[in-house]
Amino acid sequence: MILRIILLFSIATLVAPTFASQCGLVKNSDQRNMCYAKQKKSSSQCGVIKNNNLRHYCRAVVEESSSKCGQIKNSDMRRQCRSEIGDASQCGSIKNEDQRHFCYAKAKKTSSKCGLIKESDLRHYCHAVVGQSSSKCGLIKDSDKRNRCRAESKQ
Repeated sequence: MILRIILLFSIATLVAPTFASQCGLVKNSDQRNMCYAKQKKSSSQCGVIKNNNLRHYCRAVVEESSSKCGQIKNSDMRRQCRSEIGDASQCGSIKNEDQRHFCYAKAKKTSSKCGLIKESDLRHYCHAVVGQSSSKCGLIKDSDKRNRCRAESKQ
């Protein structure tokens, strides 16, 4: 579940006024704090995240530190963390095919893998964030995921 939250977050326009205002629309407090941390590029904001794995993920991504990804106990989340900072070396070992495609797309900063993702919200998110096509966020059905997509695609 945590990995799915990350994928859908690292999922966050048509009318998005600012990055920060989109972060404020995210209902889940841990995800909202991660959004603000990424926006401010401040790992201190990560400190208020309650979930340990998500807190470590946040710090690693904000500080762009692959070694900090190693503190994450969930192995798929650890691999996803590394991909977000550009390390694709462990994407191949992610079991879920959609998550594996997303990992490669994110790490290599190429949207060609996004089209291979079957789950529609994740596919739209991938195109929005990796492919810099923020209009794809509007196609995401879940409003919280759509807001995270809009926030993330504004970075």
